[in-house]
Amino acid sequence: MEMQTPDKTIMAARLTQLRQAMRDQKIDALLVPSSDPHLSEYLPGRWQGRAWLTGFTGSVGTFIATAEFAGVWTDGRYWTQAETELAGTGVTLMKIPSGASLLYIDWLVAHMKPGQTVGVDGAVLGLSNARLLGRALEAQEVVLRTETDVLEQVWTGRPGLPDAPLFEHVAPHASKSRVDKLADLRAAMAQQGADRHFISTLDDIAYLLNLRGTDVNFNPVFLAHCLIEPQRATLFVADGKVPPPLRTALAAQGVEVAPYAAAQRALATLPLESTLLIDPNRITYGTRQAVPAALRVIEAINPSTLAKSKKSEIEASHVRATMEQDGVALCEFFAWLEAALTGAQKEALTELAIDLHLTAARARRPGFISPSFATIAAFNANGAIVHYRATPASHATIEGNGLLLIDSGGQYLGGTTDITRVVPVGTIGAAQRRDFTLVLKGLIALSSTQFPRGTKSPMLDAIARAPIWAAGMDYAHGTGHGVGFFLNVHEGPQSISASAMPEPTTAMEPGMLTSIEPGIYRPGRWGVRIENLVLNRVAETTEFGEYLCFETLTLCPIDTRCIDRALLRADEVAWLNAYHATVRARLAPCLSGAALTWLETRTAAF
Repeated sequence: MEMQTPDKTIMAARLTQLRQAMRDQKIDALLVPSSDPHLSEYLPGRWQGRAWLTGFTGSVGTFIATAEFAGVWTDGRYWTQAETELAGTGVTLMKIPSGASLLYIDWLVAHMKPGQTVGVDGAVLGLSNARLLGRALEAQEVVLRTETDVLEQVWTGRPGLPDAPLFEHVAPHASKSRVDKLADLRAAMAQQGADRHFISTLDDIAYLLNLRGTDVNFNPVFLAHCLIEPQRATLFVADGKVPPPLRTALAAQGVEVAPYAAAQRALATLPLESTLLIDPNRITYGTRQAVPAALRVIEAINPSTLAKSKKSEIEASHVRATMEQDGVALCEFFAWLEAALTGAQKEALTELAIDLHLTAARARRPGFISPSFATIAAFNANGAIVHYRATPASHATIEGNGLLLIDSGGQYLGGTTDITRVVPVGTIGAAQRRDFTLVLKGLIALSSTQFPRGTKSPMLDAIARAPIWAAGMDYAHGTGHGVGFFLNVHEGPQSISASAMPEPTTAMEPGMLTSIEPGIYRPGRWGVRIENLVLNRVAETTEFGEYLCFETLTLCPIDTRCIDRALLRADEVAWLNAYHATVRARLAPCLSGAALTWLETRTAAF
């Protein structure tokens, strides 16, 4: 479910109730992360407590309340949105450089006194963050309590667990069986010296078992934990979610089904002679506490996280086919949009109409399941809000002159898509063309890069920023994120971001699917972002090693009407023309009528 932003007076009343509950529990500061027991990015309604308390609906943010102060820590993608949503609630926006920042810990250290208590629900607090928080507070002689969920006392009508049934992701799109994936996982466990492995992250579980669900908006996953042992695996999931025929099929392949609430009991009763593998960055503090102290534990990245990030050649072929279907939908949509904005039968359009028509175009394509995230259709000033979303209560009419930014994607049986395009409305100015062209130069720069295999993905971020930095500008978000295969639209471990740590697990490997999406945002005026998805491919092998390059998979024209030609080099023009030739060759056979005419016009040599 989605959180609806209530009246600001309601938010103030909830804060008052929360403070009373804190006093009753003798908690001096309460921390509410944007998290659930699976450390998900997009949360089921039950764990959208930060949004319920504050009205801030961004996907990243940490809330802290004391008797005198309440604040939300969030990064530059959400500052404009947060300022609007938090106004009048009594909650202060605390600006941080990135979503991974832990500056809220520094604030607690500075403001808490020895003997005071900080409370947080350990069931939703990431283990790595819990350790950092615990050490910092212990040094100040501040007590950390993790056993109480204070929200349960004040959140009337709190949603329960989702109950929609699971379904199988089957061949031909699921090219490897769950039996083979489990065998691969057990081999990886053995290399680590472990005979037990506990997984909480939903996309890992969905990938491993070739199962999908609808428990989380836009991501085809389901709430579950999974324990892998030498001869069996146990899926901990809510009662009634596994249809009987699927339960029988799972049992025949060594996968048992158990109640969702039984996961921690299973950890607590593991044989003490066993060795457990857990990923400290993908498990909560509360889950870790259930493991017997005497049990040997190995901490390392989930092997499934690495496995699913590297798409096989079969999966890559499905993604290419999916990109063609998505491209056809986009051509049909943009042909309609252009006619609606400039044709003889001009329509009065709002940002809401963009989402409606674009989703309808995708829904006509084979294999489409749902959008992969909430469509961003943002005109002029709204385009400067990185994660903007139009609502019936607050949206713009697309009229006059300006830039329309559309960031959207689809979940298909054969892959997940994510694309951003910007189109001109009426007449646009030189400054808008300059921003658009600088962003395009950043996209081309990184898309054209060849780099050594194993390069840490955060190191590539500066390549896309360089043309933008050269003009004295920047953008407050990462340049690229991994993308799943009919899974989460944001997937690790690779991340092309200046705020990400260049750890060994972020190494770029063949088959990884990643976005490239530089941008420029001018608050109150406009925003520009251009995004394609790219696949890591082997380019060549030299005496210096193996080199990778990017294959651009997204198939949709980049609007040349927004370009300042004087800012592009000859090689950049050649890249754009070659890309458009590919788009035209791949999509033209699938189109006719107005959509084909639009494609041919927008892919004409520049």
